Parts: sequence; structure tokens; C-alpha cells
Amino acid sequence: MKKVSMWVLSCLMFLVWSLPAAAATTVVIKGSTTVLPIAQVALEAYMKSHPGVNISLSGGGSGEGIKALIDRSTDIANSSREIKDKEAASAKEKGVSVKEHVVAVDAIVPIVNPRNKVNGLTLDQLSQIYQGKITNWKEVGGENIPIVVVSRDSSSGTYESWGHLVLNGAKVTPKAQLQASSGAVVQTVSKNRYAIGYIGLGYLNRSVKGLTVNGIQASAQTVLAKTYPIARPLYMYTNGQPTGEVAGFINFVLSPAGQKLVEKEGFVPVQANAKKGVKKGKK
Repeated sequence: MKKVSMWVLSCLMFLVWSLPAAAATTVVIKGSTTVLPIAQVALEAYMKSHPGVNISLSGGGSGEGIKALIDRSTDIANSSREIKDKEAASAKEKGVSVKEHVVAVDAIVPIVNPRNKVNGLTLDQLSQIYQGKITNWKEVGGENIPIVVVSRDSSSGTYESWGHLVLNGAKVTPKAQLQASSGAVVQTVSKNRYAIGYIGLGYLNRSVKGLTVNGIQASAQTVLAKTYPIARPLYMYTNGQPTGEVAGFINFVLSPAGQKLVEKEGFVPVQANAKKGVKKGKK
């Protein structure tokens, strides 16, 4: 009898040891490289306080993030532009109910190399430069040297916003050097004395010089005052009202703690949304 009991106990212990550890909840986030720094610092803080949650984050551009949401291969799509009508229609066809969450406000800043003596441009001058109508720095108070135009590629929400807010729908000159990320724009401009590019305010650093636009410097204050002319919301999109840890993460981003991280990364907090948050539905 004693041998049988020991055998049963051994079997039970084997079964317990063989059981897998509780599976971690995984949240997938894809999309905008502009929103990427916000999502990165937020997920680090969120996972620290929620050890059972694993958050996977990747860039690729706003268009790729929204496409992944429609294909159901991501829980959250980061975007630096509003979803397009054709994307919303495609989502509806596939049974995806797109829910928009504004998580920050951003200024798009034209940048040049620090050795460039030009300190500011008008909105019209920026438009003409990016359409290829102004091609030499001497035309805007700089040296007699051709302008090297650097732009985000067409999958970027920042590219879309720039086209809308600066170019009024006109196309970027085909001579522009297209870059896949905001970081690549910064790197390119920092290495070329005669280049001009544009980035989200959160990417501005000492390796490049931000230009004033219509005499206004991009900052949290000028964005909130609506005096800086090239500003736009930043979004996280979900399939319907988020639930479980997806809702938990977005609520954290919109919380006072999350909005402090937004501000720390150089973006502008959304005060109203930070108080409201989203309802956490049943998982």
C-alpha cells in the first residue's frame, strides 16, 4: 500500500511539473515610426507593472499599421494621420470596426543641417521647395547652392500630413530623397549641409536645426496655442472598443502618468483625453 501511495504521489508531482507556466497575454502594436517612441516608453512602464503582459512593438509606417489592423495581425495600429476613407471602407468589408484613440499632438518640424544659416521659412516657401519650384538656398536667404530635398516615403503618416498641411495636396518633387523613418531623415540631414527634411517634434535633437515656420518656433506651447501651423494629432487605432490588456495599455497611455511620458518624449499631451480614457470591456 505504501508503494502504491508513493507511486501515485510521484505521478501527481510529475503532472504538476509538466504543466506549462501560465501563458503571458501578448499585445501586438504596429505602425507609425512617429508614434513609436511614445509606444516604446509606455510599454516599458506598463510591462513593468504588469509582469504577465508581453507587448510586441514594430514600426513600418502608419499605412502598414492600419493595414495590419484590417488584416487582424495587430491589436493596435499606431498612426500619425487619420485613417483614410478607403481604409475605413476596407475595414468595414472585412468586419473590422475601427476605433480611434488620440494619444498625443505633434508638430511637424522642417529641419536643416546646423551649418545652414537659414533659420526660418514661410509655409509657402516650404511648399515651393518640396514641389521643386524653389531649388536653390539663395532664393530663401541662404548660400548659392542647390537644395537637397529629403522626405518621408509614401507609407508614412507624416508624409501624408506634410502633403496636406504644407503642399495642399500637391506632390513632392520626384528629386526628393525618400526615407523610411523619421530617424533616417534626421541622420541624412545631419550629414548633408544643404539638405532639408521634416520630422515629428519628438525626433528633434542637436544634430539638426529646427526651422521656424511663418516666424513661429515649434513647441508644446505654440501647438497648444494653435499658432504653429504644422500640427496634427497622433493616433492609436483598435478593432472596436478595446478590452482586456489592450484597453489597459491605451488607458495607461492616456493616464496622467502616460501623458507625462508623452511630454518627456517631446510630444504634446492631450489634456482632455488624458482624463477620459477608454472603458475596459470584458475580455
